[in-house]
Amino acid sequence: MSRIVLFGAGGRAGRRILAQARARGHDVLAVMRHPHAHPDIDGVTGDVTDVADVRRLTAGADAVINAGASMDVPPDQFFSASTHALIGGLQTRRLLVIGIGTTLEPTPGIRLVDTPDFPDEAKPFTVGHALELELLQQSPSELDWVVVTPPPVVIAEHTETGPLLVSAGPELLHSFDPTFTYTDLAVATVDEIDNPTHHRTQIAVVRN
Repeated sequence: MSRIVLFGAGGRAGRRILAQARARGHDVLAVMRHPHAHPDIDGVTGDVTDVADVRRLTAGADAVINAGASMDVPPDQFFSASTHALIGGLQTRRLLVIGIGTTLEPTPGIRLVDTPDFPDEAKPFTVGHALELELLQQSPSELDWVVVTPPPVVIAEHTETGPLLVSAGPELLHSFDPTFTYTDLAVATVDEIDNPTHHRTQIAVVRN
């Protein structure tokens, strides 16, 4: 059993990760900015963009997961602030961050967001996640981080899961099952805690 601190526990990804981790017997501290908005979740108040909150809440943790996002501030500001706070305040080495599929590379060295037909309206959130990844890559070597990245598809809300394939790097796999659920994402994330396989890298997860 690991002690896990989960930021963004009230979100679509966070809820599934929380359920998956607790089902496997892990002790999970569910952190939310507004716990009163999620009365069904047993959790605490905390802000992943606040280095003092990160330092306080992650003391004694074996691993930390950031599934947080915000619609209240521009994505580049939120993901920059959260990553700086995690790098500066984390009280454990192991950090898993939920990424976005549009940062993956359909061609080596070229991200999906940089392709000619990528829609402008989808760029801000992708750029925020790309900045997050860049900051992690520049972080001190003792931080053992992984960005768990779903495919660039509409992720389904239901609880179904299936066989998963993990690519150890930012490569966008061209042949995969387009069905992907938040439970799939949760399974892949908690798998990486149960069996730490990847280190200081972005990984792509798809249905096999």
